[in-house]
Amino acid sequence: MKAVHFGAGNIGRGFVGLLLHNAGYEVVFADVADTLISQLAAAESYQVHEVGEDPAVKTVSNFRALNSSTQEAEVVAEIASADVVTTAVGPHILKFVAPLIAKGIASRATDAAPLQVMACENAINATDILRDAIAELWDEAAGPLASKAVFANTAVDRIVPNQEPGQGLDVTVETFYEWVIDRTPFGSAAPVIPGATFVDDLSPYIERKLFTVNTGHASAAYFGFAAGVEKISEAMADQDVAEDVRAVLEETKQLLVAKHGFSEEEQEAYVQKILRRFSNPHLPDTVTRVGRAPLRKLSRNERFIGPAAQLAERGIVPEALLGAISAALRFNDPSDAEATELAGVLGSSTPADATEKITGLTPEHPLFDAVCRLVEERVA
Repeated sequence: MKAVHFGAGNIGRGFVGLLLHNAGYEVVFADVADTLISQLAAAESYQVHEVGEDPAVKTVSNFRALNSSTQEAEVVAEIASADVVTTAVGPHILKFVAPLIAKGIASRATDAAPLQVMACENAINATDILRDAIAELWDEAAGPLASKAVFANTAVDRIVPNQEPGQGLDVTVETFYEWVIDRTPFGSAAPVIPGATFVDDLSPYIERKLFTVNTGHASAAYFGFAAGVEKISEAMADQDVAEDVRAVLEETKQLLVAKHGFSEEEQEAYVQKILRRFSNPHLPDTVTRVGRAPLRKLSRNERFIGPAAQLAERGIVPEALLGAISAALRFNDPSDAEATELAGVLGSSTPADATEKITGLTPEHPLFDAVCRLVEERVA
């Protein structure tokens, strides 16, 4: 079995690539980072160091590496004979890998089984984004796209911090991970990937992860930044920050239980597990790394405005989430391009215009006025 994986970074090597290797796939990494690809191409193996509860070291071998910018023909040929294609490149990069994947699908033998495509990105329904980008490029002369490839959405969760210098290809990750895959597009031919969870309805798991892990992690970053601490684990050791994060996740728990039918006990256990992960002292994650890209994190369907808006629509004032939004508006790391852009929007717009530009909320929405007041306070 062969899998082509786009994105040879820490997530690609330390999470998706590891699980595909463990499932028995030969993994072909594709990336535009020439130095990284050269290192991978010259290596026989690398190690994944899992830190936290039940630490372990896993060895990954049986892989190859190609530069998807300078070796396009080779990548297309690998896709043409692959069983699976996965990505971990970032949602905004999917449109750039779509042309190669489209060419690879079109090059497959007529009697080949449909290629199984899964985007493993930190975004809702990322595989749909990739599929739509491929469909725009698709030449129907190659046959119906639906007969040549199967596209399944996934929800992925593993904290991979900035790596210590000198690790080479080795990756340090937390022991916890979750890869939830929508089973329904595969019919009776779902791939066998030990460690992945296949479900018939992915949406509850996507929102549970986004509104618990991502919301909580970013909250710890912004509250921690305001408190002047450097690491996420240090932020969680601060009683005030930890209480603020806990209050945020209490509100998202309320939404998830009401909307998706998770039991109170099940979601509370999930929250406690997530809080322990954030407190892991073996993960040297910084508040500036986790807090980067505040404009994206404050957008309409993301980790703050998404759950806060849904709670407001249910007649609930999301006080803790509004506190996190306020902290995010004050994130001013000068090394982060989006933080600089956020400051520019706040400084050049009226509070109402800034609220709409940043959050995508309209004045008619029940959350709009509360967020607009936070923006007004921020620029006062």
